[in-house]
Amino acid sequence: MGLQPDSALQSILLLPIHLLVWLYSVLSFVPWYYITGAGQRKTQSKRIKARSTTGCAEGPYRSVDHFDSLASEDFPGKDTLDKLFEHAVQRFGESHCLGTRDVLSREDEVQPTGKVFKKLILGEYRWLSYNDLDSIATEFGSGLAALGQQPKSSIAIFCETRAEWMITAQTCFRRNFPLVTFYATLGEDAIAFGLNETGVTHLVTSVELLETKLKNVLPQIPKLKHVIYVDQKKISTEGYPAGLSIHSMQSVRELGTLPENVGRAIVKPQPSDLAVVMYTSGSTGRPKGVMIVHSNLIAGMTGQCERIPGLGPDDTYIAYLPLAHVLEMTAEISCVTYGCRIGYSSPQTLSDQSTKIKKGSKGDCSVLRPTLMAAVPEIMDRINKNVMSKVQEMSFIQKKLFTLGYKYKLEQIRRGYDAPLCNALLFRKVKKLLGGRVRMMLSGGAPLSAATQRFMNVCFCCPVGQGYGLTETCGAGTITEVADISTGRVGAPLVCCEIRLRDWAEGGYTSKDKPNPRGEILIGGPNVTMGYYRN
Repeated sequence: MGLQPDSALQSILLLPIHLLVWLYSVLSFVPWYYITGAGQRKTQSKRIKARSTTGCAEGPYRSVDHFDSLASEDFPGKDTLDKLFEHAVQRFGESHCLGTRDVLSREDEVQPTGKVFKKLILGEYRWLSYNDLDSIATEFGSGLAALGQQPKSSIAIFCETRAEWMITAQTCFRRNFPLVTFYATLGEDAIAFGLNETGVTHLVTSVELLETKLKNVLPQIPKLKHVIYVDQKKISTEGYPAGLSIHSMQSVRELGTLPENVGRAIVKPQPSDLAVVMYTSGSTGRPKGVMIVHSNLIAGMTGQCERIPGLGPDDTYIAYLPLAHVLEMTAEISCVTYGCRIGYSSPQTLSDQSTKIKKGSKGDCSVLRPTLMAAVPEIMDRINKNVMSKVQEMSFIQKKLFTLGYKYKLEQIRRGYDAPLCNALLFRKVKKLLGGRVRMMLSGGAPLSAATQRFMNVCFCCPVGQGYGLTETCGAGTITEVADISTGRVGAPLVCCEIRLRDWAEGGYTSKDKPNPRGEILIGGPNVTMGYYRN
C-alpha cells in the first residue's frame, strides 16, 4: 500500500526542545484517568467475557452477554438476506450506500530504471443511494431471469472488489440465485474446476478478468452459456466459444426493463436455502466450495455486529479487501444492513502514496475519510514500517520528540488510559494518512503482532480488534471487544456461537495443560455452514 507520511510527520515535530520537558511534565500529571473514561474501559477490559456452559475447562464456552441461548438474527423476522436488504431500503432510502470514484485520467510514469508505472488521477466519490441499489437489483434480476437464470440454480461471480459485486450479490439474494464466488487471484485451472463442479450457466465478471484469465479456459466449461461483464464499455466477442453469449451488465439491466420481463415472478428464498457457495483459496489441494445458507450468514453477522458499538448511518466503511473472502463479504452486507456508506477502493489506490496514485493527487482514504476499516496484518505491518522509516530520517530533535510521545502514549495505553495532548500535537496528522476519522479497525486472516497492534493504537488513535473465524463459520468465531486493552488475543466467542476444546493426543494438547488448557478448537452454532459442495 506504501503509506509514507513525508512532510506530514515532520511538520508537526518542529516544537522547540524546551517544550519537551514542559510537555512531559503536563502529560505526567494531568488526570487522564478521569478525563478519558479510562476507569470504565479498564473495568470492561478485565471483566469475564465467556464462561463454560458445563463448568469444565474444555467447555463449550459462550459469551456471558448471551449465555442462555445463541443469537441467530439481529432484526426479528428478518431471517433471509433479501429481507435484511428490503428492511435497509425502507429505513435509509435516499441515503448514500455504495460509492465509486471516477477515473479522470490515466498516465504512464517512467522510472529512472526505465520501468513504466501506470498512475491514476481520480475524482470524487459518486454515490448510489439505497433506493438506487434497490432499483438496479430489480432490473438486473429481471434481466438475468430473462436470460434463463432459474431460482435455486447457481450463478457465479469472478470479479474484483467493486460496487457491481455487491449489486450482483443483492440481486441474487433477492431472487434465490445461489451465488458462487471465486477469488480474483485464483489460477485458471481452479476457476475452471469450480465452474464445472457447480455447473453454472451464467457468470458475472470484469473485462480485465474475462480477457486475461477466463478467455483461455472457457472452452473447458461446456455448460456456461452467458457471461456478463460489469464494466461500462463494449468489447469484441471474437475468439470466444460458439454458443457463448457475452453481455454487458447495462444491457442485461435494459433487458430487465422490457414489459415482457418486468412482471416475472420472484421466488423468495427461505432461511435454509443456499445463499453462497464460497470457494476457498485451495491452499491444500483443489479449492473447496463452502455451502452457506441464508440463516448461516445472518447468524454470523449478528455475532460480528454485536462487537462493533454504534454501527450505523454515521459510519463510512472503506472496501478494498477481496469480496470473495467471507470477512469482507459479511462486513459489507452488515454495512448495508445498518445504513453505513461503503466507499470502494483497492490496495493500489488506498492512500496518497499508493502505487497507482499519481504524486500530488489524493488516495481513496483522503477523499472518503472512513470511520471503519478492515485490514490484514500484512497491510498494517507495511504502514508501521513506512511510518517508522520516515521517523528515522528526521532530525535529532524531531526524532526525540516523536519517540518520547510514542513511548509515553504506549505506556498510557498499556495502563488503559489515553494521551489526548499527544494525539493533538503528535499524531493528528499521522491519523490523516487514513483520512483522520477511523474509529475502529478490524484485523483478520492471520495473527497480528502485539507491536503492530500497539503501533496502530498509538499513531492512528483507534482500537484494533482481532478476529478468529473461518469460511466454514461465516467468518464468525471470536472478536475482541473495543474496550479490551490486551494484545495477543482474538477475544471471547461471539454471541452467535460456542467454542470448546477437544484433546489433541497427537500434538500433546489437553484440557489439563497449565497455565492454560489447550486442544483442537471446535466451533458450534447457527453460523456453522452446511459442508462442502459435492464433498
